Amino acid sequence: MSAELVYQHFPELSDKQREQFAQLDALYRDWNSKINVISRKDIDNLYPNHILHSLAIAKVVRFKPGAKVLDLGTGGGFPGIPLAILFPETEFHLIDGIAKKIRVCNEVIKGLGLTNVRAEQKRAEELKKPVYDFVVTRAVAKMARIAEWSMRLITRKQQHAIPNGILALKGVGLEQEMKELPKKSYLEEYPIKDMFPGVDFYEVKAVIYLQY
Repeated sequence: MSAELVYQHFPELSDKQREQFAQLDALYRDWNSKINVISRKDIDNLYPNHILHSLAIAKVVRFKPGAKVLDLGTGGGFPGIPLAILFPETEFHLIDGIAKKIRVCNEVIKGLGLTNVRAEQKRAEELKKPVYDFVVTRAVAKMARIAEWSMRLITRKQQHAIPNGILALKGVGLEQEMKELPKKSYLEEYPIKDMFPGVDFYEVKAVIYLQY
């Protein structure tokens, strides 16, 4: 599958955004051959399994210009880099504890000419200030641990259609995992198969929204 998959679900993209999404294929193939951030057998599924999967978050909330979003444990740049292309006026901060993954992120960011995203080798524990509207993440840890790392970094100033919080790309039906959260937690599960029908990969995938 190609970038056409993204264009199909986000027809409002500018020519520049379309070009940037198309560039991701060559950039990730090149860098993944040097530093493995995507399973070798999965690189042919880059658009459905990584790029469009990341963009499912945009079906839950549209980030505002000037908003600040933290991508916790970004790995090779997911979901942060696809979201940064989609929301060019939103500020994205990508962090991961593994230097070689951050190197790939920075090379892809440079290759795309993105100016609204920075990637750093950091752990969440090193961040101190509550400056982010949302924390996004993909397959990093259980929700209770993600909340422990993230909630203190989220600002109380509200400017979006939904309250500030965490948007995590996870599997569906995580009842036991969700029981580990504090009882006052407000949580919603958005099945991705309803957003992007017809892709088998999304049958058991969801965006989990945990409110600040």
